[in-house]
Amino acid sequence: MKHFLKDDDLTVQQQAEILDLAAKLKADRHGYPALAGPKAVAVVFEKPSTRTRLSFDIGIGELGGHSVVIDAQGTQLGRGETVADTARVLSRYVSAIVIRTFGDDRIEELAANASVPVVNALTDGWHPCQLLADLQTIAEHRPLKGTSVAYLGDAAFNMGNSTVIACSMAGMHVRVGAPEGYQPAAEVLARAAEINAETGGSVVVTTDPVEAVTGADVVSTDAWVSMGMADSEKRIDELTPYQLNGELLAHAADDAIVLHCLPAHRGEEITDEVMDGPQSRVFDQAENRLHAQKALLAWLVGDRS
Repeated sequence: MKHFLKDDDLTVQQQAEILDLAAKLKADRHGYPALAGPKAVAVVFEKPSTRTRLSFDIGIGELGGHSVVIDAQGTQLGRGETVADTARVLSRYVSAIVIRTFGDDRIEELAANASVPVVNALTDGWHPCQLLADLQTIAEHRPLKGTSVAYLGDAAFNMGNSTVIACSMAGMHVRVGAPEGYQPAAEVLARAAEINAETGGSVVVTTDPVEAVTGADVVSTDAWVSMGMADSEKRIDELTPYQLNGELLAHAADDAIVLHCLPAHRGEEITDEVMDGPQSRVFDQAENRLHAQKALLAWLVGDRS
């Protein structure tokens, strides 16, 4: 049994296998009933969701499985039942548990007490399912290995951490453009260095957004104010120089593509000009959540034949 709590819970080879399967599932959405039975998958939400909810719910059905979408506040979990007890009960009913929650300690406790695979659908620290979709989107345009990706804005939380680790696993060259206080933690960068020694990738962190973007093949960003964050005005003021706009994008490679994991705060971290422009692959990226997550579940708990 394997959990997927953060990006490097997969090996480099396993990541590549899942991305290859995701491409096949995109080409033939209903041709791979890996969860036939149907196998049930619990999809638990302690935070609001649009793309994650839809992509897992629909994807499980397209794999021939049965999704049980659970709003945690409507369950005993929302009334104080322990995560450990919830894990033990759910494991008696389902073949896998997908959860979107807050602190990583919660998903770690869930995984420690579950007897089925647990999948991270977003925590404060990691967003590994999103990065599978991001890598699938990039791979539709160019080989992953050797490609450069600039990540702009707040890189100290889930999307920044997962971008650094997942792209390093793919042998990519990551450039983080973020101010002091918004950069990846030392332990994340240290882990990336270990991975890059194997894959040939690299990570550079700079406070200069132009330096980060210049010549990049991919430019990615995320919302500056996420669910539950305080001091929003201060954050926006400090991150405004990292806005992904036409002027900044002009420094990237001529055929660079733009990614944003959504939801976007248009006019803050990204402008309409860029998000709706010809280089944007934002909505391909959103679609690929479906295919990448189907591939992940098929690989974790499905019939691989």
